[in-house]
Amino acid sequence: MRRVGLAVGLSFLWLPILLLVGYAFSADRIPFQWGGFSLRWFAALAANERMLEAAWLSLRIAAGAATLAVLLGGMAGWVLARHGPFRGRAVFGALAGAPLVLPEVVTGLSLLLLFVVLQGWAEAALGWQVGRGAATVLLAHATLGLAYVAVVVQARLAGMDPALEEAAADLGAGPFTVFRTVTLPLMAPALVAGWLLAFTLSLDDVVVASFVSGPAGTTLPMLVFSQLRIGLTPEINALATVILALAGLAVGAAALILGRNGRRGPGAG
Repeated sequence: MRRVGLAVGLSFLWLPILLLVGYAFSADRIPFQWGGFSLRWFAALAANERMLEAAWLSLRIAAGAATLAVLLGGMAGWVLARHGPFRGRAVFGALAGAPLVLPEVVTGLSLLLLFVVLQGWAEAALGWQVGRGAATVLLAHATLGLAYVAVVVQARLAGMDPALEEAAADLGAGPFTVFRTVTLPLMAPALVAGWLLAFTLSLDDVVVASFVSGPAGTTLPMLVFSQLRIGLTPEINALATVILALAGLAVGAAALILGRNGRRGPGAG
């Protein structure tokens, strides 16, 4: 019975994706109608400059937002895990984790109001014409990813034995040396996991980006979502197939690397 339930669940999750991949190779112009095997839509996708530019912009924004989120969220998680009770700790923790519980509509609207106020202040005080675009999307996605990175880093540090850092300090290492040689290497898996999580969230987001972006900040999810209003084309199926293939290659490479490290064992060198 469990196997039947598992099979039904996996079919419910994967059957629509497999159908989408299959129709990506259809020659028919209707996205969900089979017209014979063809690669024409992959060629059309490769020639679609607008979609390629949006994809490249999404990758750059996701990488920048994930890096900024790791820097800020890593520090926030370290403070919450390693510094005891201090004045304003509850408020700091609530603000750091707010994007986890707030609806994306609320987050996007609040960030939009913030950017509008900052834009008006910059124009009035500095005479600087600041428009919304890729930079505002990057900052918004970094704010969203910061909360996830902070939670991952805090959980990682909470499971670590503080005696390791205390032993380094007892041997004469300064606070910065302890952090650089002991804490940071132990935090590294959480930082990598947080970066990947923030990267994925940024690459997938359409709600927050729709609030804070401008004409020069159209990301790939926004472009795809906008095309839903005028009707899907088979190029979307081809795009989804390419993304799924790249994700599969990344997961396969990670599994291969982890498998090799596991076979070598902890004492292999």
